Amino acid sequence: MATIYTIGFTQKPAERFFGLLHEAGVRRLLDIRLNPGGQLAGFAKQGDLAWFLRELIDCDYRHLPLLAPTEEILKDYRADHRWDRYVTRFEALMDERGAPDMLDRAELAATPSCLLCSEATPERCHRRLVAERIARAWPEFDVVHLL
Repeated sequence: MATIYTIGFTQKPAERFFGLLHEAGVRRLLDIRLNPGGQLAGFAKQGDLAWFLRELIDCDYRHLPLLAPTEEILKDYRADHRWDRYVTRFEALMDERGAPDMLDRAELAATPSCLLCSEATPERCHRRLVAERIARAWPEFDVVHLL
């Protein structure tokens, strides 16, 4: 079995965040945020995060915006908080983009990888939807949420 991990950076101090990744043996962080360079991201701001990962835990960083929601989907969800509508629209977007087939299945299985977004927990976060989609499409994958 292979594992796809997920993690959110909010409500976690840097020590906990990097510790969770290190303890799980994650070797590649797949950043699936639409805007990874935001000023509110703190230690998880794109450029800083890539450096911290490399220097602290010898982990690769990749930004994969094709696994992020569109600005419109995010804007509408922030306005109405309708998770059911968000899920329907995001799943349709992932169908349109051909997820997860844009990923290298063999590479993902060979390199312990983690999907990153900002939400503290996976319940209402697209990283959970992406991870579950991977596990449905490729049954050799388990999903583990790092909390």
